Amino acid sequence: MNSPDNICAHARLSIESRDPALPGAFGCGVAQLLEGVRDLHSLNRAAKQMGMAYSKAWRIMKEAEAQVGCALILRDGARGSTLTEEGARLLGVYRTLQAEIDALIEKRLPELL
Repeated sequence: MNSPDNICAHARLSIESRDPALPGAFGCGVAQLLEGVRDLHSLNRAAKQMGMAYSKAWRIMKEAEAQVGCALILRDGARGSTLTEEGARLLGVYRTLQAEIDALIEKRLPELL
């Protein structure tokens, strides 16, 4: 095995409904899309920035909204899109939890090895 200094571990957080029939999840890709919408005021531009087709971004966003039970972005046609209050709050929750998970893993991995 490599020395503990040469390896790392990662965990990917997803926030999901308890309904197993719903597709998708709120994960890293949704968080990146929301950050793009927040910064660029457009789901289309956020998708392009990620190298993703708009149709895929739209589907991912609709699935994430179904998973969490609320609208994450407000779409205003030619004016673009903005995060809803719930979208901004959930993005913050996601980033906080992911940072806490990353910190725990960084601390514990060397202890366990």
